Amino acid sequence: MKTKLPSLLIATLGLSLLTAPAQPGPGGPAGPDFSGSMSKLFGENKQFSAALEIQAKDGAAGDTTIPAKMAFDDGKSRLEMDMTKMKNSKLPPSAMEQMKAMGMDRMLIIARPDKKLNYMIYPTLKAYAEMPVKDAASTEAVSKFKVETTELGKETVDGHPCVKNKVVVTDDKDAKHESTVWNATDLKTFPVKIETAERGTAVVMLFTDIKLAKPEASQFEMPDGLKRYDSMMELMQGEMMKRMGGAGGFTPPSR
Repeated sequence: MKTKLPSLLIATLGLSLLTAPAQPGPGGPAGPDFSGSMSKLFGENKQFSAALEIQAKDGAAGDTTIPAKMAFDDGKSRLEMDMTKMKNSKLPPSAMEQMKAMGMDRMLIIARPDKKLNYMIYPTLKAYAEMPVKDAASTEAVSKFKVETTELGKETVDGHPCVKNKVVVTDDKDAKHESTVWNATDLKTFPVKIETAERGTAVVMLFTDIKLAKPEASQFEMPDGLKRYDSMMELMQGEMMKRMGGAGGFTPPSR
């Protein structure tokens, strides 16, 4: 199978559409950053796992929806996504198949603020990008963030009775991050819905199948046998060049 370079770039664009959603905490990985200011939105729920749907609205990138699986342990987070299930208003369905052909169909984001590192992992490619976390998103810095909550009313979300709150998190640089949060009163005030908007992108996160238990520690560790890159740009360039063949095509990764 061979794919012309323009089509390959269209598929690659699908990745950028996912990374377009705001990063509410500074210095985080692509996609929602659950290790920065957003970690404060979970309150006393410091260990959990859940299914997650991310909805992002961006004028330039279009409307994007992607399902994910999430695990969280006191600031450490793991986000697992199947990119072929991503929907975007400006991308044809064939782009998702091209991402699969490129080996970018599965993506893991592991955030380790305790190590001041984030990992963007592509299991099919057996490759990952390692990115340092800025001091502002470290465990020590986040512990100093301040949270101000204002009740806006009461609503039901996915069958859960919730208190709707405006939550403002002020980081250690006095920058404010505002979100609307629906805290479920039958789930220890877990935020089953979060709305936020930063950097021109409106993001909604819906949590279901919530388990308020400590995830396995292995979920936050790097898999063995993966090639390391220093950035996402380096990873994408390196993996694309490896698969480029004659006449502007490429060879899909073996499975």
